[in-house]
Amino acid sequence: MRIFVLGAGATGSLLAQLLERQGHTVWCGDRDPERARRFLGRRSTIAVTEVNARNLRGIVKAAKGCQLIVNASASVFNEIVLRAALRLRSHYLDLSSHLTRNPFKAEQLRYTKRFEEKNRAAVINAGAAPGLTNLLVKRAADMLDEVRSVHIRLYESSESEDPISQWSPEVSFDEAVSHPRVYRNGRFELAKRFSEIEKFRFPDPIGAVRVVLAAQDEAATLPYFIPIRDLEVKIGGNEIDRLRRWHRQGKLSKSRGMARQRFPQTFSPKRIAKLIRQGILQNARFAAAVLVKGVNHGKTADECLLLRSDCMFPTLYQIRQQGRFTTPVAYATAHIAALFIKFFPRELAGVFAPEMLPEETRRAILSGIRNNSIRITHKTTVLRHQSEDEEEI
Repeated sequence: MRIFVLGAGATGSLLAQLLERQGHTVWCGDRDPERARRFLGRRSTIAVTEVNARNLRGIVKAAKGCQLIVNASASVFNEIVLRAALRLRSHYLDLSSHLTRNPFKAEQLRYTKRFEEKNRAAVINAGAAPGLTNLLVKRAADMLDEVRSVHIRLYESSESEDPISQWSPEVSFDEAVSHPRVYRNGRFELAKRFSEIEKFRFPDPIGAVRVVLAAQDEAATLPYFIPIRDLEVKIGGNEIDRLRRWHRQGKLSKSRGMARQRFPQTFSPKRIAKLIRQGILQNARFAAAVLVKGVNHGKTADECLLLRSDCMFPTLYQIRQQGRFTTPVAYATAHIAALFIKFFPRELAGVFAPEMLPEETRRAILSGIRNNSIRITHKTTVLRHQSEDEEEI
C-alpha cells in the first residue's frame, strides 16, 4: 500500500520503518521535519514533509495519493485526520482516542456512516493499550457465555532519577490530568485520579506493584461491542508513582498547564543512546495484563472462569541488543500498529475498534505479535462459586 504517516516521533518514525520493511511505500508528515529526521535516522530514505496536524488542507496535500493515512500524532487531531482520509478516499488508522466530545465514547465512531459511504475502513485505537488489550479482551469474551468483569493492568517504569517520557509530553500530560473512565454495573463513571490503590502481581521479574485507576481508552469502545458488567484499567510503576506524588502536591492540573521539566520531549534514538552511555537511563519496562471473569453455562451447573493474558514487551536493554534505541512503549505500539496494518481489513467499510474486527483478522494479529519479541501467555482458572459481593480478582 501507499501509506502516509502523520507524526514521525518515537512511535511514528519506528512504525514508518516497519511498514517500509513490510514492502509498503511510506512517507511522513511532521510539524518539525528536522526533528523527525533525527528519529528516522540520517540513513533513512523515507521522505518527510512539513505538515501542521491542525491544517486539514495541508494534510490532504501532503498525503495525496495515499491508500492509507495513519495518525501517529496526538489523538486531539483524530477528527481532522479522519476528515482528510475521507477527502482522499483513503483508509485510516490511529493509535488512541481523545474523548473530548464524550468521555465515554470514542469520537472516531461518529464517522462510521461517512466511511461506509466512501467504502473505506478506519481502524482506531490500534496500538498496545488500547489495541492489543482490546484484542485480548475479545479473545477471552469469545471463550465465555457471559462476561462479568474486565480488569486491565499496565506497568510502565524507567530506571532513571529524572523523568524520561515514554509517550509524547502532550499525551502524558493529558492522561495525567484526566479522570479515569470506568464501567460499573452497566454504567459509565468518572473516577478520582490516582485512586483505588491495589497491589497487583505482574509476571517476574516485575512482581507485585501498586496500581491505581488510569484514564485509558479501552472503556470508550469495549462496553459498546462486548456485553460487560464491569470494566476498569489501572497502571503501576515509577512513572505513575511520580505523577501521583505531583498530584498530591498540587502540581498537576489543567489550570497550571504542562510544566516542561516534568513532561520533557520524547528523546530521539541518539539522545537515548547517550543517556544509556552516561548511565542516566539504565533500563525501562512495559507490561500489560488482561483479566476477564465470566461464566460458561454448562449442562449441570454454571462454571465461573478467570481468563488471564499477560504481555511482556522487550525491555530497553533487550531493544538495545536489537540495535535500536527507543522506549519499550514506542517499540510495542509501533510493532503492534504495524501488524494491524499488515492485516488491514481493506474489504470492510466503516469505523472499527480492534474488538470489532473479523475473527480471522484478530487471530492473525495476535499470532504475528509473538514473532516480534513480545511474549504473551494465557492462563484459565476455575473460580470457586461465591456470592457476587465476595468475588474478587
